[in-house]
Amino acid sequence: MNRTAALVPAAGRGERLGPGEPKALREIAGVPILIYAVSALASARSIDLVVVAAPQSDVESVTALLSQQSFSDKVSVVAGGDTRQESVARALIALPPDVDVVLVHDAARPLVPIELISAVVGSVRAGNPAVVPGLSVTDTIKEVNEQGDVLATIDRNPLRAIQTPQGFDRELLQRAHAELDESQGIFTDDAGLIEAMGVRVKVIEGHVEAMKITRPFDLAIAETIIAKRRASGVIT
Repeated sequence: MNRTAALVPAAGRGERLGPGEPKALREIAGVPILIYAVSALASARSIDLVVVAAPQSDVESVTALLSQQSFSDKVSVVAGGDTRQESVARALIALPPDVDVVLVHDAARPLVPIELISAVVGSVRAGNPAVVPGLSVTDTIKEVNEQGDVLATIDRNPLRAIQTPQGFDRELLQRAHAELDESQGIFTDDAGLIEAMGVRVKVIEGHVEAMKITRPFDLAIAETIIAKRRASGVIT
């Protein structure tokens, strides 16, 4: 039976959030960011297992934290690397052979709706080897030089702000990580690896609640979303 796995690179420090624990272990409304992200993935019927790549120094504590959750039977933890790319590569190695579709999801996007997860999986299984969710860009975008002078105003109509989870055919993603390393450029997401191989990447509609936690202000927004979900009876 072919199965779907979700990989969660969670070894980053999140320095823009200020000093403290790794970003994935910071709390929103009293719950670590990582718990929200993994819970969403594990709750999706389309996901069979979740592999978390934790900071090497925190593997035991992250394992203990996740083992206390109701979804713990779906989750395993591996030691992540120094970069996001290395963490994903290590999590890929940990997958069993019957996994043929892989999602990669940032732990820093804790409130991703389950329907978005399922939409990404469905698009991959429909024949798209690489799928990413994206939102239309609403701000005016300008290109500037090092001095801050405007060089051009960019047409925003074809632009998309890309989110996660990103979904891939497993063999394709493994090949991308094997063939491309950071000496060939900085890849900020796994879709960038696929693009560098010349493979088409499909963009589907994203979701505003799949926002990325980067700065303290984002934590406040996330708390508002959680409060709204709880008030409407959605357990978060």
